[in-house]
Amino acid sequence: MGKGEISTGKILVAEPFMEDPHFKRSVVLLCEHNEQGSLGFILNKELVEITMQELIADFPEFATDLDLNYSNCVQFGGPVQTNTIHYIHDKGDILEESIPLGQGLFWGGNFDKLKFLITNKLIDRHHIRFYVGYAGWSEGQLAAEVAEGSWIVSDMDANYAFWSVRKEQEDLWAKALSNMGDLYSVIAQIPDPKLHRN
Repeated sequence: MGKGEISTGKILVAEPFMEDPHFKRSVVLLCEHNEQGSLGFILNKELVEITMQELIADFPEFATDLDLNYSNCVQFGGPVQTNTIHYIHDKGDILEESIPLGQGLFWGGNFDKLKFLITNKLIDRHHIRFYVGYAGWSEGQLAAEVAEGSWIVSDMDANYAFWSVRKEQEDLWAKALSNMGDLYSVIAQIPDPKLHRN
C-alpha cells in the first residue's frame, strides 16, 4: 500500500485486517513524532457513558445542552497510560501552552485556563475532545509498522477530530480512506463482519 511521510499532524489509518482490538479499523492523529518515538490519539473509539465530570470532580459542565445526537466528550485515546487525560481542540488562540498540530488543531494547553474558559462559555464541547490514554511507539517502531503495511499515513482533516454523531465516528475509518481516492476508496469498502459497533 502507498503511504505518505510520517510527521506530526498526519493521521494513521489501520490496514483493513489489523486484529489488535485497540487499533482495529482505527484512525490515529499523530501529535508527536521525533527521534525518541511517536504519540497520538485514536479518533474513533468512544468511551460510552463516561464524562469529564466523572473523571475529575471539579471539572465544569459544558454550557451546551445534552444533545443525544452528539458523542460523549471522553474517548479512548490509546492503550498507553490510561490513567492520564489529554485533549485536542481548535481554541489555541485563547488557551495558553497549546501545541499546534496544523489544520487549526491544537494539543493540550493550560488546564486551569481550560476550566476557566469552559465555565465562561468560551469553549464548548463541539470544539474539544478529551482522551483517556494515548497510542505510543518507541524509537523507530512506527516507521517499521508503516513499512510493513500496518498503517497508511494520510493528511488530517480537522473535521475528523470533531465529528460528533456516533455513526460518523464509526464510519471515520472508511471515510478517511475514501478521501484518499484511487485504491484507497476500494480498500474502504472491504467489509469486516466481526467489526463491533457500539
